[in-house]
Amino acid sequence: MNTARRRYIAWFIPTMLAYVVAVLGVTWMFTNHPPAAPVSYAIALLPAFPVLGVIAILGRYLAEETDEFIRMRHVTGLLIAIALTLSFCATWGFLEFYVDVPKVGIFHAVWIFFGAMGLGNGITAWWYR
Repeated sequence: MNTARRRYIAWFIPTMLAYVVAVLGVTWMFTNHPPAAPVSYAIALLPAFPVLGVIAILGRYLAEETDEFIRMRHVTGLLIAIALTLSFCATWGFLEFYVDVPKVGIFHAVWIFFGAMGLGNGITAWWYR
């Protein structure tokens, strides 16, 4: 495992642990002791910071990866993820406009993207095996 990959994992794992702690803590707080309006906005945003951190960590990994083939595979996986996410959002959005389907909150686009990224990286790993 090269230095860029080790650094990615070393930053990714604690950032995801911070996300889990933030989601659980904020959920508990809003369920048991809802904060006042001005403070509630700041507290509600806390779980977003680790998500933004993961995006930055991905960017840093791509910038530091020295193996051009590995970097190209990851970029291709990201492009597949972007295409799948935008395709889903556009098609489901039109369904929401014109027919009676369940509403999907914009928050879920992040998790659709990360799921699609896993799928995209799996596709590129299979393609270039």
